[in-house]
Amino acid sequence: MKGVILAGGKATRLRPLTWVTNKHLLPVYDKPMIFYGLESMKKAGITEVLITSSDSHLAQFINLLKSGHDFGLKLSYAIQDDAGGGIPQAIALAADFSAGQNILVLLGDNIFDHNLSTAVSKFEGKKGAMVFAKRMPTESKQYGVVELSKNGKVISIEEKPEHPKSDLAQTGIYMYDRRVYDFIKKLRPSKRNELEVTDLNNMYLNEGTLVCEIMEGLWIDAGTSYDELLRANNLVAELTKGALNK
Repeated sequence: MKGVILAGGKATRLRPLTWVTNKHLLPVYDKPMIFYGLESMKKAGITEVLITSSDSHLAQFINLLKSGHDFGLKLSYAIQDDAGGGIPQAIALAADFSAGQNILVLLGDNIFDHNLSTAVSKFEGKKGAMVFAKRMPTESKQYGVVELSKNGKVISIEEKPEHPKSDLAQTGIYMYDRRVYDFIKKLRPSKRNELEVTDLNNMYLNEGTLVCEIMEGLWIDAGTSYDELLRANNLVAELTKGALNK
């Protein structure tokens, strides 16, 4: 399996910080945000990773990360020409890179400590897609909301519903089989005039091949606001210092 980290987007909610750099290069405690996604890929057993970003920012990632050797990874890079085109458009850039293999996709502003290695191992070569969800009792409606049956089967995914059917927020972590690029070609822009990842995931749901894993531990969508970026810094600092003092 290969990995894809999406590090594009306009990041308007973090301006003026993102007038000068990409949000995924902003610091989270003692290292750039992008480092956490790379470390998660490595921990999951992924060795080849594609990073997608805009033409104005990609050189910054290359200058910082280079070949990926320091992370024990082999990195490739792809330009997302339309920074506002949506997550599926960025995923589509991995078609040649993935070479027919399944992919693990991370949004680069996800900070988490859930180990993905077991899920990656089980999904290797399998048909379908997997979404990762986190219980967010008071905040789930800010995200895509995943509804599960009593036996854990995905019933529905709704994008930012006014009345959530569960407390399970869809995180920016996904796995897809090699058919994902064909599904993306069938998507149409939403009211926001971009391709929606929830619409992509619902294609797999409609054919009965979408599964969900509930994440444990820390998860922060650090790129959504100043408050979440600050919370990520504080929590990571606390965890890092606690680990060092053990």
